[in-house]
Amino acid sequence: MKITSVKIASALAFCLLIPCASACSSVQPSGQSAAKDIPAEKTTSDLPNVKILATGGTIAGTSDSNTDTTDYTSGQLGVDALIAAVPEIKTKADVTGEQIVNFNSPDINSEVLLTLGKRINDLLASQEVDGVVVTHGTDTLEETAYFLNLVVKSEKPVVVVGAMRPSTALSADGPMNLYNAVRLAADPGAKAKGVMVVMNDRIGAARYTTKTNTSATDSFASTEQGYLGEFAGEDIRFNATILKDHTTKTPFDISKLDALPQVDILYSYQNEGRSLFEAAVDAGAKGIVVAGTGNGSMSQIAEEAARKTAADGTLIVRSTRVGSGIVTHKPSDDTDNFVSADSLNPQKARILLSLSLTATTNREQIQENFNIY
Repeated sequence: MKITSVKIASALAFCLLIPCASACSSVQPSGQSAAKDIPAEKTTSDLPNVKILATGGTIAGTSDSNTDTTDYTSGQLGVDALIAAVPEIKTKADVTGEQIVNFNSPDINSEVLLTLGKRINDLLASQEVDGVVVTHGTDTLEETAYFLNLVVKSEKPVVVVGAMRPSTALSADGPMNLYNAVRLAADPGAKAKGVMVVMNDRIGAARYTTKTNTSATDSFASTEQGYLGEFAGEDIRFNATILKDHTTKTPFDISKLDALPQVDILYSYQNEGRSLFEAAVDAGAKGIVVAGTGNGSMSQIAEEAARKTAADGTLIVRSTRVGSGIVTHKPSDDTDNFVSADSLNPQKARILLSLSLTATTNREQIQENFNIY
């Protein structure tokens, strides 16, 4: 492997912050999982105890050029290097880390989600952990955050954080995002607010926050509902609360699950047909989310295919490709055996449908889940 001067300088910068044996040896190969049953460490200071669970992504990414913000390699730095790069977090909490996986977030799958969710529940059940931060790639960050919002069984803060620029970039946003995430997870005022997303000095609810731009640092937003709060210097300001049920108020129990039902997303467009519905069912899909046009609409041919698919036992959820707004429930949904997605975008609707299918195939109950969560 060719090692450039930029990467050497970056590695040296991380190693100078803590002993090299600790910082440098923590960097794991892309995709490699760390031990998943490490107990929470007991600390002796009066600071809150925050555990950082790392999964890779841009926040742990590097490039040969410090001006490169798009053509970098994700998941190159280990969790110890991330912690060492922001020594200021040690003034806010007793911080320790674990590496769950270390790769690009589109590679996050159901196995990783279940591992992450179970580990967080184990950690938060301990009196030695006051909050959890998950570092994550931004491409699928909102899906993981919403999954955790449904399966974490604690009121203690869980914060998902990422970066839009790699660690080697000029004005990298990861260090400040991580600093804010740790102090939010350590803040008693952050309890019982559901899983939160921290990016660009904003605090978003996992239920509503989504990525809105391919590369801008202010990509993550909650355009219709607004943010839960923001960081104003050293102050954490909460301005709103989420009314949708979450965490301890959901029925989803993953403690005994080792897999999730397959749910596929089909994108609506002009001249669409029935073949993708048939292909999804043939490939084993137990549910299908349709990213419909407008208010979750489909072409006549696609709607006929969806209606037949639902009649044959595969759950169909109508979402929208628009980007915001509520897909309203129509009387025809009840006769067609469709579920309307409320304000969930297709990728989050897929998460909720998959979890719902672990408990029931009853369409009315699943529709109620979409109304509540």
